[in-house]
Amino acid sequence: MSGSNSSLPGDVPADAPTLARVDGPLTMTVHSLPTPGQGLARDAAATRRGRWKMLLLFLISASPVIASYFTYYVIRPEGRRNYGELIEPQRPLPAFSGWDAQGRQVPLTSLAHQWLFISVADSACDAQCERHLYLQHQLREGLGKDKDRMDWVWLRTGAREFPQRLQPALQTATVLWVDEAQLATWLQPAPGGRLADHLYVVDPIGNWMMRFPKDADPAKMRRDLERLMRASSSWDRPGRP
Repeated sequence: MSGSNSSLPGDVPADAPTLARVDGPLTMTVHSLPTPGQGLARDAAATRRGRWKMLLLFLISASPVIASYFTYYVIRPEGRRNYGELIEPQRPLPAFSGWDAQGRQVPLTSLAHQWLFISVADSACDAQCERHLYLQHQLREGLGKDKDRMDWVWLRTGAREFPQRLQPALQTATVLWVDEAQLATWLQPAPGGRLADHLYVVDPIGNWMMRFPKDADPAKMRRDLERLMRASSSWDRPGRP
């Protein structure tokens, strides 16, 4: 009927929203999912980043030690050339034990975390042995405030009995009886020499790193010891953990 506002079913009023007048089926957007290989690759990359971060932290914490050794072993200007012979490669403290004056077993590895100034001699202690013990004591005392960073050690061989006549002079020393054959697998003299000919230095990490010549000059030994103390002052502290 003309003039009527009625409409047939299915007709869309002219003023209806545009969306209602769009014909055609509804569609859905599907986003692609990651493949299993992509997830594993991301995990591997994260693991690598974590390892690099751990390595960087280790290098930062170890940098003072590395720097001091680089300075002493690599740079070494001519005017600061060491008197003692540097041991390369360095040799770590061995796994065997010694025995103290009370007969207690002491692993040599327990001496680590201090600088060690070592002499080797038969328990009878001849004139050369007494001279070495005297030099060890005097040179350590000469380090002043740094003396507590260094232990002087007598590794004695031969008879097990402790030489009582020397006890008063050894109050501040570490004295251990060791098997000479075992000791010779770690410390070594200069070619043609004897273990008792030398004084030896072990660093706080536990590595034998220097050997002084036979009949060494005390003044030159002192300079080397002082340089070692200075080179390690940024990371070495007195005492053992």
